[in-house]
Amino acid sequence: MSAESAVEKPLPLPSAPVINVSPLVVIQPPLSRIGKGPALIILIYQESASKPTADSIDPPPLQKWAEESFVVARIDLSKLPTKDFEATLSNTIDAVKQLPEYDGNQKIGLIAYLSACSPEIVMSLETSKDIASIVVYGSSEIETTKPTLFHKPGNPPMPIRKDLEKKDKTYYYPKVEPLFVLPSHKSFHASSASVSHSRTLSFLKPILGGPWFDLEEIWEEHTLYEFGERAVEKTMSTMVQEPYVNHIPTITGGIGRERLTSFYRNHFIFNNPEDTALELISRTVGIDRVIDEFVFSFTHDRQIDWLLPGIPPTGKHCRLPFTSVVNIRGDRLYHEHIAWDQATALVQLGLLPEHLPFPYPIEGKVAAAGKHFEYRVPAAGVETAEKLADESSVESNKMFNFAVREADD
Repeated sequence: MSAESAVEKPLPLPSAPVINVSPLVVIQPPLSRIGKGPALIILIYQESASKPTADSIDPPPLQKWAEESFVVARIDLSKLPTKDFEATLSNTIDAVKQLPEYDGNQKIGLIAYLSACSPEIVMSLETSKDIASIVVYGSSEIETTKPTLFHKPGNPPMPIRKDLEKKDKTYYYPKVEPLFVLPSHKSFHASSASVSHSRTLSFLKPILGGPWFDLEEIWEEHTLYEFGERAVEKTMSTMVQEPYVNHIPTITGGIGRERLTSFYRNHFIFNNPEDTALELISRTVGIDRVIDEFVFSFTHDRQIDWLLPGIPPTGKHCRLPFTSVVNIRGDRLYHEHIAWDQATALVQLGLLPEHLPFPYPIEGKVAAAGKHFEYRVPAAGVETAEKLADESSVESNKMFNFAVREADD
């Protein structure tokens, strides 16, 4: 089937209009396929997130947590007098509870994106019977009896002491500023934001009772559309509004819905050989990730843009060890990080020489006249896939015997 003949009509994504409760309070119902969930309240100074970053597709907190299938209420503290916070919090909670998308769980979480938290706000959170847990970005320690997670810039104090009985937890992030998690803020730090998001999910979900999803089922649905049905729009329907895919060895994929859809249609889904197969070796399921080790096998009977760009078909069969790290947001995919051993692919295709020139002196000595040094390329063929599938199938450490040699020019 050609890409041109397989163009499909885009499938609708989950959508729900933002509800304006007051000039300083809005509620975003869940942006998941299930459309229901527990509640989160976000405290933020909107003016602190006014300058967008150039290249990030990470959405603002209101959208991101709604994609995680929470009912999300945002209170903008920019113009809210401190004396009015307690009443505003109470009114916001009442508005959340009236929504049909709210799952009725009486436990509500709160995330404070604040460089500092006033004593009045802390007291209101402490006395609220509905707020069950608190996540704090960037503020100093707050005194509360409720389970609290702190995300702090800087290095952890030494020595680190772990109190296993303590309800609170603190994570530190070197070389970032307090609001590093906000994608529209000048201090946004993508990798730290991603790690902190997963940690927040691990902290909140057990306390709030979810939302829980079968991440394996979501991932397998995606791969069914991708490799089984070879359906571009069905594949994209399993992903959030702005997803991305990164094939690390070849730097191929797509960032954002438009580019990723084009990549799937023109360079991936219809680009894979008919005998493509995936053999799962191991799977690890986390709070928001599925990590697979698998063997990817195929016959190189066409030019495979994403895997072997620019290389004409050789007709050879390949079995490659792969690792995929799949991030799932709510009940849809956010990203895929896919890695494999590119050297073993070239060895199996007969495109990587056994020896290559070594252009440096060895222990201060250069090669003799008319000769040059060359090294044995530390790469194996199909043995890499075989050893991943069965650790005893290939003897370990044979490459320890590799050495540089002199060869004629």
